[in-house]
Amino acid sequence: MLRFLGRRQLTAPNENVLTYLLVGLGNPGREYRTNRHNLGFMTIDQLSQALGIRMSRVQSKALVGIGPMDQSKVVVAKPQTYMNLSGQAVSSLLRFYKIPLDRLLVIHDELDLPLGTLRLRPGGGSAGNRGLASIIEQLGTQEFPRLRIGIGHPPGQMSGADYVLRDFPPVERELLEMVLKRAVEAVQVFVKSGLEAAMNQYNGSLQKD
Repeated sequence: MLRFLGRRQLTAPNENVLTYLLVGLGNPGREYRTNRHNLGFMTIDQLSQALGIRMSRVQSKALVGIGPMDQSKVVVAKPQTYMNLSGQAVSSLLRFYKIPLDRLLVIHDELDLPLGTLRLRPGGGSAGNRGLASIIEQLGTQEFPRLRIGIGHPPGQMSGADYVLRDFPPVERELLEMVLKRAVEAVQVFVKSGLEAAMNQYNGSLQKD
């Protein structure tokens, strides 16, 4: 298990360009590609496209791309271990690129928020998300930024485990596209202006016109 006892051991000395690690959570494989549980992957895909970053490198059990954003460098990653082992990739990438925890952003779906709602937070528990639980276990701390993207509660008697592995229905597709666009903007503000600025601008519900 990787334990971070202080920010100093993660920070590269004399670093001229700040490097950020942006991680989207999801499950690899075509059958999972448009599941609710893959909102983290979807956000990273759209961010990479917007920045012109090719995610062609396999490193530390993740699909990785590297490129500039504003005055910084970003490492964008999609762990390929399946959701419940995501911490293996995150901890390894943090160590390799010498990135402090405050420049890590984990992007994931959230059952406790309705579709159309974003919540950036500086830390907290896993709230039952196995990907977050794995990252917390591997890092030995809950104190790292994350972007929660609401998917809403399952209808009727459907279990949460079944619900997150369902695709978004056609009636939700328009709102989904708007949410992804807003999530990408929030990530960019996080890198350019910091977590507090991103929280102030993007925490809340996206209302359709």
